[in-house]
Parts: sequence; structure tokens; C-alpha cells
Amino acid sequence: MLSEELRSTIATQIYRCFQQGEQIPLLSAQYPDLEMEDAYRIQEKVVASFQADGRKIKGYKIGLTSKAMQEMAGTDEPDYSAMLDHMFLPEASHTPRSDWQSPMVEIELAFVMKERLEGPGINVADVIRATDFVLPAIEIVDFRVAMAPGMTVRDTISDLAAVGGVVLGGNPLDLKDFDVRGVRGDLLINGEVRESGCSDAVLGNPLTAVAWLANKLSEFGVTFEPGDVILSGSFLRALPVQAGDEVVARFDNGFGDVLLTFD
Repeated sequence: MLSEELRSTIATQIYRCFQQGEQIPLLSAQYPDLEMEDAYRIQEKVVASFQADGRKIKGYKIGLTSKAMQEMAGTDEPDYSAMLDHMFLPEASHTPRSDWQSPMVEIELAFVMKERLEGPGINVADVIRATDFVLPAIEIVDFRVAMAPGMTVRDTISDLAAVGGVVLGGNPLDLKDFDVRGVRGDLLINGEVRESGCSDAVLGNPLTAVAWLANKLSEFGVTFEPGDVILSGSFLRALPVQAGDEVVARFDNGFGDVLLTFD
């Protein structure tokens, strides 16, 4: 376990990385005593720095929702992070590759809350009742703690679960109008399908992931509020992108395409 002073020092370093476009070495290698609680407390401090700078929390992301990814990261549960308002990019926007450190893209479903949702004890029925609509989304994964052999979930959690940006699609669907477990999606880069997957890869049901996060956040006194966007987890593995890449997330069930270009 790290001291509160050291947690604050690390959080300041990570926040500076966001501001200056820098990366730092693996925290787990520098600080062998870094524990999961340390990582989440560091994350809280980074988010608080953004809030002190006028940014607002607009939602939360869930990561590591597949068993394979959990095993790779050395954990037995998903991870999560708050998402700030400046992380949301317009659909079909162009973003400079130079604005990112090691960007990768994923596709997932975003749940938009219409009611307050507070754990513990949240189940799938509670999530359905509290959800306004669902949108298709691209998540940009990025790393302020530089990827390197030996990277652990403690590194990524400290680094806001590696969230970089979010692009929400424009076709909202009500949960009663489709099977949330059976949405198929393709990730295209420059017109070529690079990855394909189905939403049941997300803990068997994306609703389960959202319920898990509501309960997990209750341990820290955090509640989903109306309008919050919850990224429920990727259908497939993240892929790196380079300058000039056009990314399309293509969903069935009427969700359509979500487009993003890296200049």
C-alpha cells in the first residue's frame, strides 16, 4: 500500500501527461507495493484534478469485460473509470493522431441513464428500468502509463482505465426493441473489416456489466445520474490506429455506423 502523499504525486504525474502529451514508465515496476486500492485512489485524484480545472464527469467506462482480457491483465473482474466531458468527440469527426500517445480503438454499446441508479444490490432489471436508450460507440483507448512488458491492471486503473476518447453514434434504440445480447459489430479500418464480435462477449450480457459497475461504484459513494453515459465494454480486442486511418464501427439491429478519422 502506498502513502497518501505518494498517491498524490503519481496522480499529478498522470494528470500532467494528459496536459503535455507525455507518458511515464510502468507504475507497477516503479512501485512494487502499488495495490488495487492505490490504483483507484490515484484515479480519483486524477479525475479530481480535471474537475478542479472545470471539467465535468459525463459517465463511466467498463473495461476488461472478457475472461481472456482479465487473465492477461492479472485480475478476476472488470475495471472502470470516470469519463470527462472533453473526452467525447462528435461523430464523423477528424482527430489529429498527434493528440494521442498510443491510440487504439474498440466498439461497444453505450447506455444513457434516464434515472438515478445507486448500488449496492443493483440487478439487470434495475438497469433496464433506469436506462433511457442505448447508442453504438467507438472508444479510443490511450495510455499515459506507457505500455510495456509486465503491465498490470494496477497500471491501467491508475491511468483512468486507459480511456482516451469516446464517439457516440446517432441512432438511439430502446432496450425493449432489440436483444442487447445479440448485437453484432464489425471494426473497419480504411474499409477493411479487421475485427468482428457480438455483444454477448461482454460478460455474457452488457446489462450485467452495467449492473456490476453500479454496484462497484457504490463502494466509493458514486451513483449513476440521469444523462450519464455508461460504456459497457468492448465486443472485441482493441486495434492500434495511425495517422490517415478511417475507422468505422458497423453495428446491426439498426444501430448503423459510427465514423472517426485520425489525421
